[in-house]
Amino acid sequence: MLIGSYSPSLVVISLFVAILASYTALDLAGRIATAQGRAVYLWIVGGALAMGVGVWSMHFIGMLALRLPFALGFDVGITALSLLIAVLSSGFALWLVSQARLPAWQLLFGALVMGAGISCMHYTGMAAMRMTPGIDYDPTLFGASLLIAVAASGAALLIAFNLRRNTPHVRLLRGGAAMVMGVAIVGMHYTGMAAASFADDSYCGAALDGLSGNGLDNLVLVTTLAVLAIALLTSLLDARLEARTAVLADSLTQANQELSHLALHDMLTGLPNRSLLADRIQQAMQAVQEQGGCFALMFIDLDGFKPVNDAFGHHLGDQLLREVGSRLREDLRSHDTLARIGGDEFVLLVQLNQPDDALGLAERQVQLINRAFLVAEHELNISASVGIALFPGNGATPQELLMNADAAMYHAKGLGKNGYSFFDVSMNTNARKQLQLLQDLRNAVEQQQFRLYYQPKFDAASGIAVGAEALLRWEHPQQGLLMPATFIELAEKTGLIIPIGEWVLNEACRQMRLWYVQGYEEWRIAVNLSALQFCHAGLVNSVAAALERHQLPANSLTLEITETTAMRDADASMNVLQQLSDMGVDLSIDDFGTGYSSLMYLKRLPANELKIDRGFVRDLEHDGDDAAIVSAIVALGQALGLRIVAEGVETDKQQDFLTRLGCNSLQGYLLGHPLPAEGFMANIRRAEEAAAPDKVSE
Repeated sequence: MLIGSYSPSLVVISLFVAILASYTALDLAGRIATAQGRAVYLWIVGGALAMGVGVWSMHFIGMLALRLPFALGFDVGITALSLLIAVLSSGFALWLVSQARLPAWQLLFGALVMGAGISCMHYTGMAAMRMTPGIDYDPTLFGASLLIAVAASGAALLIAFNLRRNTPHVRLLRGGAAMVMGVAIVGMHYTGMAAASFADDSYCGAALDGLSGNGLDNLVLVTTLAVLAIALLTSLLDARLEARTAVLADSLTQANQELSHLALHDMLTGLPNRSLLADRIQQAMQAVQEQGGCFALMFIDLDGFKPVNDAFGHHLGDQLLREVGSRLREDLRSHDTLARIGGDEFVLLVQLNQPDDALGLAERQVQLINRAFLVAEHELNISASVGIALFPGNGATPQELLMNADAAMYHAKGLGKNGYSFFDVSMNTNARKQLQLLQDLRNAVEQQQFRLYYQPKFDAASGIAVGAEALLRWEHPQQGLLMPATFIELAEKTGLIIPIGEWVLNEACRQMRLWYVQGYEEWRIAVNLSALQFCHAGLVNSVAAALERHQLPANSLTLEITETTAMRDADASMNVLQQLSDMGVDLSIDDFGTGYSSLMYLKRLPANELKIDRGFVRDLEHDGDDAAIVSAIVALGQALGLRIVAEGVETDKQQDFLTRLGCNSLQGYLLGHPLPAEGFMANIRRAEEAAAPDKVSE
C-alpha cells in the first residue's frame, strides 16, 4: 500500500479556513435571528453559500495537502457535486438554528442530517480523484469519521442556536466556539483521510482531464477567503445599520412618548390638561353606567392669584401654581385625576362611594389652599372657590359636566369666595348669560358697536373747559347702552380689552383732532389704559400710530394709568412710561391714594398729573380723614411738580374746598355729565356763550 504525506502549510491553512467558516456560520446565524420577513430567506441563502464554500474549501485544501507518488487531479463534475452538498447542508443548518425552539429530538435529527451531508461531501470529494483501483477505507476509521461528523454537527447546531442573539461579549464567545468547531471539522476530515488506503499500482484517473493540483490550492484559498470576507463584511455592515436603526427607532419612540405626554399634560405643572381630563371623564362616566357608583367633578379657581401675579411677576406666579398643583396632588388617590385647564383653574375628578362624600372632599380642598404657601422666600396667602358637579345627575357629557362645575364655581365666588358650591339648575341661567355676553362682546368688537362719551374737565380757578375724559359705552343691539362695569371685566379676562382699547385710543384721537382744528388747541383728551393694555407689548407703537394717523400733537393726549398698574412692576412700568413721555404724551396717575405705591418710585415716574379718586372726594364734607388725605395728596403732587385733577365733584362745597386746596382741574356731575361728542360740544358752547356777556360787561 502507498503511504502518503501532507503539506504542513496546507494543513494549517485548512484549519484556519475551517475556523473562519465556523465563525462566519455563527455570525450569519445571528443575522438570521434578528432579520424579519423576506430578509430571513435572503440571509439563509447567502449564508448557505458562504458557509458551504468555507466548509468545502477546508475539505478541498485538505485533499490538496495530500502528497502521493503520482499526479493528482479532481473530476470537475464530482467536485462541483461535493460543493453543492456542502452548500445544501449549510443551508439546512442555518434554517434549523433560525427556528424559535430547538428541542433535543430536533437537534439530534439535525445533527444526523448535517453530519451525513458533511460526510457525503467529504467522500464525494475523495471520489472526484477517480482512483484506479478504488480507494480502500478502514472500517473503524471510516465509522469514526462519520461519528465525528455527526457529533461536530450537533455541537455546531447547539452552539449556533445559543449564540445567535446579540448578548454582551457574544463576538468573543463566537470566536472561541468557532475554534472548537473548526478543530472538530478538521478532525473529521483528516480522520476520513486516514481511513483511506491506496494500492501500490494506483493512479489518479482525473489527473489527465480534471482539475490540476498545481496552484489550485492558492486559487481555492483566495476565492474562499473572498467569499467569507464578503459575507462577514456584509453581516457587520448590516449589524451596524440595524443597531443604528434600533437607536433611531428608540429615539423616535421616546420622542413620540414625549410628544404624546406634552399633548396631554400641562407644561407648567405636569398635570393632565383639558384633553386628557375629557377622556378621563368619559371613562369615568362609562364605568358608572356599567358598574354603578358616582363621581364628582370639582372646578377649583384660585382667589387672589391675580394680585399675587401682578405684584410679584409671572415667574413667581408660575411657581405658586406648581406649589398648588403639588399640594392638591398629595391628597389624591390613585384612581382620581387632577388637571390644570388654564390660568389658575384646576379640575379634580374623584370617585365617590355616595354623593354626600363630595362635601368633605370639597372642604378639604378649600382648607389645603387656605394654608400659606412659601414661594421664593415669600409667604403667600390665597384661597379657592370650588364648584361641584355630580354624575349622574348634573350632566350627560364631559363638556356639560365641566360647564356646570364652572357655573357652580362662579356661584361660590359670588357668595364671597373661599368656599364651595354644588351645582344647581338655576346656575345655568347665569352661565348662559355670561356665555351669551361673551359672544355679543366679540360681535361688538367686529361690528364696532362701541361709542365714546366725553366728560368735560374744567380749570378749577377760572371754570374754563380744558379738555375731556373719553369714557367707553357699548350700544348693545338688544340691551341698549351698557356701562363699562357690565363688560370690562369680561373683556380683560378674555383678552378682548386689547382690540377694544385700540379702538378707544384711535376714536379719542380722531375726535380730539376735530376739536383741535376748531380752535381748541389747548385741550387735552384723556384715555384710560387697562392693566392688560398697559402690559401689552404693542402699546407704545399703538399710541404713536394713532397720533400720526390723526395728525394730533402728542401733548394733546393724556393717558391715565391706575396707581396699582403703574406700581405692579415698577421697573417695567418706568420703561414704558418713559417711552410715552419721550414721545410727548401726558401721563396721569389715576385713582391716586387707593392703591399701594412707593414714593421712591413715584418721584421717578415721568408723570405729569395726579388724579384724586372720587372715593375721597365724595365724603369731603363729612369725613375729616378724607379731607386730610386729599390735602396731603395735593401737597405731595405740588411738591413733585404735578398737575392735580379731582374727579367725582358733585357739590358746590366739594368744588370750593378742592379749588382752595390748589387743584388744577375738576370734573364731575356738578360740572358736566358724560355725553356723546355732539351733546358735549353743545354744552361747551352754551357755557362759552354764557360767559361772553360777563367778559363784555367787564
